[in-house]
Amino acid sequence: MDRFDAISAFVSVADHKGFAPAARKLGLSTSAITRHVSALEERLGVRLLNRTTRAVSLTDAGHRFLERSRRILADLDEAEQMAESERGEPMGRFVLSAPQVFGRLHVAPLICDFMSLHPKLRAELLLSDRMVNLVEEGVDVAIRIGHLADSSDIARKVGAVRRVLVAAPGYLSATGVPDTVEALKSHRLISFTALTAPHLWQFRHHGENFGIEVNPNYASNSADAVIWHAAQGGGITMALSYQVADHLRDGRLKLLLSEFEPAPYPVQFVYPSSRLLSLKVRAFLEHTLATRNWDFLGFDR
Repeated sequence: MDRFDAISAFVSVADHKGFAPAARKLGLSTSAITRHVSALEERLGVRLLNRTTRAVSLTDAGHRFLERSRRILADLDEAEQMAESERGEPMGRFVLSAPQVFGRLHVAPLICDFMSLHPKLRAELLLSDRMVNLVEEGVDVAIRIGHLADSSDIARKVGAVRRVLVAAPGYLSATGVPDTVEALKSHRLISFTALTAPHLWQFRHHGENFGIEVNPNYASNSADAVIWHAAQGGGITMALSYQVADHLRDGRLKLLLSEFEPAPYPVQFVYPSSRLLSLKVRAFLEHTLATRNWDFLGFDR
């Protein structure tokens, strides 16, 4: 039994809460994953997982071993990265995470450029608006928008985005243009729930932050959905500047109440502090900073 393969199988089963999803993640058969975990339990002399027909859960011993297993795999990964850095060329698997719309518009083209420069890389882009766990999900670097909770991860600011109010010209012609945030209460509002609380929108004026209670007519956690609805004349919505840059440029949407915008959100690269900064991550950061402008304060792309 290869102990590192067995430990990797065990960690994957624990992370994905099942043998079949762990097998898909590792590119192995379910029976192979089962054999790895069973052999590991036999070697250790303890049961690590409780198995039922519907679920897999960790035993007490499994919880303790999982923590140590993560450290073992992280140490191995760091050792491989150190060896990789000696070769002087980024190569191997490179996993990035980014928000859905930002990733589609800006990160996907960036990865194509980066891979053309480094053909020995195998890149994987994970688009999700949830906050992924970098170590548990094997992510080399994440691109995150907004202020980050305290963590052991390292963050590097690479840009900033505005939070803006927008509406379609046709809607504004029919209802009038609001001149204060209080006037929003008489309009049809569209809430992007991944950005704002559905019933409390935040603003800033003369350096003071404040919120107003709203009653949206439509809400969604999808930026594409709320922006499309607004562009069809469905009402006023708050979005991030990069999400509506094209709509503003071609006149499908108009900017409103810019003097009341909340403070900009930072765009940040985040990577685990527990890992040596690998050659591929360093090269990706340098390439991005040299070729991309992610300051969307003036809607430049």
